Amino acid sequence: MATVLEISNLSKRYGKVQALQSLNLKVEAGSTWGILGPNGSGKTTTLGIVLGVLKATTGDYSWFDAAPTAQARRRVGTLLETPNFYTYLSAQRNLEIVAAIKGRGQERIKEVLDLVLLSQRSKDAISTYSLGMRQRLALASALLSDPEVLVLDEPTNGLDPQGIADVRAVIQRTAQTGKTIIMASHILDEVEKVCTHVAVLKQGKRLAAGSLSEVLTSGPLLQISGGELSTLKQMAEQCPGVKQVRENGDKLELNLENEKTPSEINRWFMEQGVALSHLAIYKPNLESGFLALIREEKQDAPADH
Repeated sequence: MATVLEISNLSKRYGKVQALQSLNLKVEAGSTWGILGPNGSGKTTTLGIVLGVLKATTGDYSWFDAAPTAQARRRVGTLLETPNFYTYLSAQRNLEIVAAIKGRGQERIKEVLDLVLLSQRSKDAISTYSLGMRQRLALASALLSDPEVLVLDEPTNGLDPQGIADVRAVIQRTAQTGKTIIMASHILDEVEKVCTHVAVLKQGKRLAAGSLSEVLTSGPLLQISGGELSTLKQMAEQCPGVKQVRENGDKLELNLENEKTPSEINRWFMEQGVALSHLAIYKPNLESGFLALIREEKQDAPADH
């Protein structure tokens, strides 16, 4: 699979603030990447650098296995913020203007309006559009030049549930055409529904990156409690079939080997003389994996003195 974007040891400082720290990432053609993290994690900074809007402090990146150039960036469509459309004009007319500014023909206008599900409203003034419809029109504008890659920064931010669902459908339809998509977001549920790969950032550092299956905790997750937490944790770390133990409030989360069952875990603790007061199993999702990564990073961080 061809490499579309490769980021190598990318760092960015704003004075004393380390916005991005030695980021490495490789995006392959046809994948849909979610750059995930809370506000201030470095998502927008990363996109700004690779799009040539910001200059990195150290490190480098390449587009399409070559140094970034204006020609390479013309193969990339972007939506970093909603464009200022002429609200008194129709969607059709707005896209005609965008096509003229970009030096593009108008043959793709109908195609992109179909893709973003706005064909039926293409003759209506933008002033009659909801926020979600305007965001879909912004996606149409980004797709006018038929880019190989689409870069989106928080594309569902501020939208109502229907608007989020509509934009999600457009992103999924776009991905099905074979385009590579890189999307920054803090909405875990949307990333899980749309993306094939995810990179998790926190305070400028990469905590994890890979396919969803790689980043998600593999195997079932078991939540237990019973007695003193530190003692229970020491025992759980010795339990056969338990791959990882994490604290979550007053409970422990156990990542189990796939063949291990909760009843076997419960039986093992009973044999050690411990009666579990709480035992629950749940299927891992991106939220549980993300929160586990954040907790682990906090536990591994050096204490302030």
